[in-house]
Amino acid sequence: MLRRDGAAGPQVLLSRRAGPVYAAGLWHLPAGHLEDPHERHLEALVREAREETGVAIAPATDHPPESSRPEAEVRRFAEQAVGRIARWTDTSWAREGSRVWRTQGAAGGTWYVKVHLNGRFHSREVSALRTWVPQLGVAAPELVAADAQLRAVVVTAVPGRPPHGAAFPPEEKRRLFHRIGALASAVHRSAPAQPAAADQGSASEKLERHLRRARSHLAPGDEEFLRTLVRRAQGLPGLERVPTHGDFQLRNLLLDEDGDLAVIDFERSERGPAIRDIVRLCDTWAGRPDLYDVFFAGYGRKLTPAEEERLTIDSALDAVSGIQYGASHGDPEVLERGHRTLTRLRAQDDLP
Repeated sequence: MLRRDGAAGPQVLLSRRAGPVYAAGLWHLPAGHLEDPHERHLEALVREAREETGVAIAPATDHPPESSRPEAEVRRFAEQAVGRIARWTDTSWAREGSRVWRTQGAAGGTWYVKVHLNGRFHSREVSALRTWVPQLGVAAPELVAADAQLRAVVVTAVPGRPPHGAAFPPEEKRRLFHRIGALASAVHRSAPAQPAAADQGSASEKLERHLRRARSHLAPGDEEFLRTLVRRAQGLPGLERVPTHGDFQLRNLLLDEDGDLAVIDFERSERGPAIRDIVRLCDTWAGRPDLYDVFFAGYGRKLTPAEEERLTIDSALDAVSGIQYGASHGDPEVLERGHRTLTRLRAQDDLP
């Protein structure tokens, strides 16, 4: 929000949508989105204000303080890998535990340095980047260096910006989802599939764990719906395990100017059923069966009946997990997505 003091009191700058766009002719606050998934929020604010309104915000506010750089040992680790770094830009997500910097080398070049929240995330990302991710080619970053003690990695920069929050004409959005389907298929085919695990984890145990914090935030009937789904899961066959990203959603995808798509951030990757990567995409095609159809056209196959059933159950578990996380961490976006998903699943599911 751009505000100034005027003669008659505070003034807020509004702009009016023009052309063949959503909500044409309506007034709105200047808005935009991150240029890439690691652009700092302050950088995005300055850039979007200039691009959308012509307002220039003082450059002095656009420089991160020295304290935004990582600790000295992380800086030494990164410079041993890529040479002297001239600029560190904190590009962490505005979420607990996110520590990411975009770095520019003194002799040129751009890399990202990431410090993981815990050893599990670190080992998952490093393992993925060393094993199956190289099969994706230019559709993913390359691992430059890793340090298990620091829980830090240096990876190459991938061009593009996340499609999350961007507006696309209908046909262009269908092409995008076809590419997303093809990329998901490439991830799942990057290493041979393995048989289903003997113990894929108890859906009932997961539900009880999430309900302890989410119960007070659920709508009437939600808990009964969830328990019915979990009972239904007990008779389902196991699904084969493939490489999965673990957080395959629009904010972790990059779309470049040529329309090529890439995926980043592999700290949640592990072998599991392919539907693990489809759960968080379902919200993006809700009410848009055409996007669902083109995604699976790009994916190369439809889901089996067992996968369809498991997708409903896992989507519900992910929703209640999001509700408890969003409520306890003050994250309204995740909280709202969880409620929206449960509402959608209850509306479309035909429980016996």
